[in-house]
Amino acid sequence: MTDTALPPPSTLEWLPADAHGQPPEQLILLLHGVGASAQGMAPLAQFFRQNFPRAAIVAADGFDPFDMAPVGRQWFSVQGVDEVNRVERVAAVLPRLSAWVKATQDRLRVGPAATALVGFSQGAILALELVSQHDGLAGRVLAFAGRYAQLPMHAPQATTLHLFHGEADAVIPVQHARTAIERLAARHGDATLDIASGVGHEIAPALLRCALQRLTTHIPHRTWAQALGAVPGLAGRDEQDPAR
Repeated sequence: MTDTALPPPSTLEWLPADAHGQPPEQLILLLHGVGASAQGMAPLAQFFRQNFPRAAIVAADGFDPFDMAPVGRQWFSVQGVDEVNRVERVAAVLPRLSAWVKATQDRLRVGPAATALVGFSQGAILALELVSQHDGLAGRVLAFAGRYAQLPMHAPQATTLHLFHGEADAVIPVQHARTAIERLAARHGDATLDIASGVGHEIAPALLRCALQRLTTHIPHRTWAQALGAVPGLAGRDEQDPAR
């Protein structure tokens, strides 16, 4: 049996109350950290629901029971994890996660461009790695206190990445986020980084405010490129053009 043939994860859903048969305007998928659960993402779901009332919000349970405690879920095991086997463990989960994302998009009738993947810690790792392999599967990724399992060789061109990190994070140090944003910038990715001083391994209110600002004010580079391409004289300028 392949990963994609396994049953989908248990989920919690918050759907628009007055949709009248119309599909949601956005789809926000929440991926929790190791040892947590979909239920633990409920406060985050309420935050997005208050700010995006026309969005469908879905929180998924990790695929496996947490193997270091009697409760909780995990996307991959962290027992004995290191820089080599983390890459392998994440890669093993991605086909099943990709299938779930696509199935949820189809079921709720929301396309990839209007989908946001929001992950915390282990969930952020998966979200970042998923769009590295499947560019454009979601229009945006919001990665809280996460990192790459392996820094990408290429930056996504159809997905905007928003990284949020606490400067005092002792679980996944902020240097991972700084290194990631440098790599993405060098490869012309559309990515942002917000760091909150005095914040540890958590989704702090200061980072939520940053996330809301990014979602409501950041115009993806691809949107600018499409707009410039429609304006005579602006399309095709190279990076050396000082008027660009």
